Amino acid sequence: MKKTLSKTTQLCMSLSARPGNFGTRFQNFLYDALDLDFVYKAFTTTDLPAAIGGIRALGIRGCAVSMPFKEAVIPLLNALDPSAGVLQSVNTIVNDGGFLRGYNTDYLAVRHLLDVHQVPRDLRVAVRGSGGMAKAVTCALRDAGFTTGTVVARNEATGRALATTYGYGWQPDTAGLAAGLVVNVTPIGMTGGDESGDLAFSLGLIERAHTVFDVVAIPVETPLIVAARAAGKPVITGGEVIALQALEQFVLYTGVRPDPDLVAEAAAFARAA
Repeated sequence: MKKTLSKTTQLCMSLSARPGNFGTRFQNFLYDALDLDFVYKAFTTTDLPAAIGGIRALGIRGCAVSMPFKEAVIPLLNALDPSAGVLQSVNTIVNDGGFLRGYNTDYLAVRHLLDVHQVPRDLRVAVRGSGGMAKAVTCALRDAGFTTGTVVARNEATGRALATTYGYGWQPDTAGLAAGLVVNVTPIGMTGGDESGDLAFSLGLIERAHTVFDVVAIPVETPLIVAARAAGKPVITGGEVIALQALEQFVLYTGVRPDPDLVAEAAAFARAA
């Protein structure tokens, strides 16, 4: 039976430079399965302050925030949950009567996946990227017990700052890099980008690594993940990250936590697009 929208239907949304279908399909699947009066739509914007003002003024219940808005959105909100405040990076906004609070569910997803995949904690890590998602990933790695590592970032100011915060080193590129766990937290390999066919790390570095982790979710099988599988390496994909963080967003928006089987169905449906 087709859902009928009404004046009481609550709208949730996402803001991203390059909107994808995963969040829209995932959230709407769960709304339908649980008979919740919600609907979800993906957007992009060239005017972030106006977009956030619209969320507040129109009573939009929640908003997922993706690159490149995770840090820029902070001054436009009323408050930050500790999950976002420590990182100074937001991936979720919840609107309670015009009061906008920022959260970060990326951190929780990364911590969980490191445990699920049983990644050895004595590995040296290399994190490529220094934006909002890189903050969540690096913090999760350090909190999980990865004590030695390198942040690879072309932007020296943000790269050094991130590395210093978590006790890692910094370098501008991958030259001479050695790591057992390599993590891509840049748009390299993302569908629709200028570097969609590129590798975030060299084949040599992939072959020397123990585990390869790419947070890019579209496509799930990025060039980095494809190369890692070909080299016989354990992988953690962006598809796993996006499903876990989207679940926590769903709970924040609706107050409902679906059972794991239903979540798995929603993730499979979302990935099938």
